[in-house]
Amino acid sequence: MDERAFYVLAYDIGDDRRRLKIARLMESLGERVQESVFEAYLTPRELERLLKRVERVLAVEEDSLRIYRLCGGCKGTIRTLGRARLTPPPGVIVV
Repeated sequence: MDERAFYVLAYDIGDDRRRLKIARLMESLGERVQESVFEAYLTPRELERLLKRVERVLAVEEDSLRIYRLCGGCKGTIRTLGRARLTPPPGVIVV
């Protein structure tokens, strides 16, 4: 079984229709943490499947998607302020 890695995905989509489609794709696998920023724990297969679906919607000359994979050590250094909270791994319940 593939191990999940923690990703931050951020997009800048110029068209409302494409933006909505991309947001729905992201919501299917991740947690929205800001308007166009998601956090997700994905296997390599899930990431590739997501990227293939995104590529069918994204207008490469106008839009962008950034994908940051954070290692365990890097993830431990994330700082948040205000209401922000880090997305917990799948299967973890935060009380």
